Amino acid sequence: MKQPPANRPRPAFPARLPSAPAPQPARKPLAATPAPQVVLPQGLGMDSAAVRAAMVRKLQAQGLAHPMVVAAMLAVERHRFVDSALVNQAYEDTSLPIGLGQTISKPSVVARMIELLLHGRHDKLGRVLEIGTGCGYQAAVLSQVAREVYSIERLKGLHDKARDNLRHFRVPNLHLLFGDGMVGFARGAPYAAIIAAAGGEDIPTAWVDQLAVGGRLVAPAVTAQGRQNLVVVDKTPTGVVRTELEAVHFVPLKSGIA
Repeated sequence: MKQPPANRPRPAFPARLPSAPAPQPARKPLAATPAPQVVLPQGLGMDSAAVRAAMVRKLQAQGLAHPMVVAAMLAVERHRFVDSALVNQAYEDTSLPIGLGQTISKPSVVARMIELLLHGRHDKLGRVLEIGTGCGYQAAVLSQVAREVYSIERLKGLHDKARDNLRHFRVPNLHLLFGDGMVGFARGAPYAAIIAAAGGEDIPTAWVDQLAVGGRLVAPAVTAQGRQNLVVVDKTPTGVVRTELEAVHFVPLKSGIA
């Protein structure tokens, strides 16, 4: 399997924030002044861990079963990826606007597509390519189930937003790219898995070409019936196997950058 040249520059993410200055020795407080009580907020005023756990229980009731996906959905704080005005809806099973005409996918759809990528395996995926970073939520979930994730976004505003959202997590195995997702990212190929958050008239040939033999691609695409469905593409030693699943509704796949 051909690997990318060892000397090529790799996307540097996440950037390390400047370390805090060394603390000064604490002054002895006056006896009459009680030490203030510091309360750390949890999830913008909500107990996000408890609400997130309730969300995952609902997903399990709907059929989510893979333990790695369950753990990943529990680990990633979805409220950090939505606007503050929508934070109270962060753990509802609904898509939400993230700006520039784009949305954050429903948690059930994220879980479903990643479970399809894993295809029953219980070890981490190798290198994964995500088409359409959006706000960065799905990329963060993917980083929990893959050894390395490349995520590409064509809209500069969303690319920058995702970087800001993900900075808190400091994910060492996630690389954010600004570029045309329609052509994939050949420098990182071949990929063990490819996932797309936007749907076109068909699966781009470039994505299939960049998929490793034995790899799996999950993306929305318009089928012969004129509907948008989830499509699974398995690349085998003898060819490509395409399976069409349930109907979905994703934003349209576009080429170029903006």
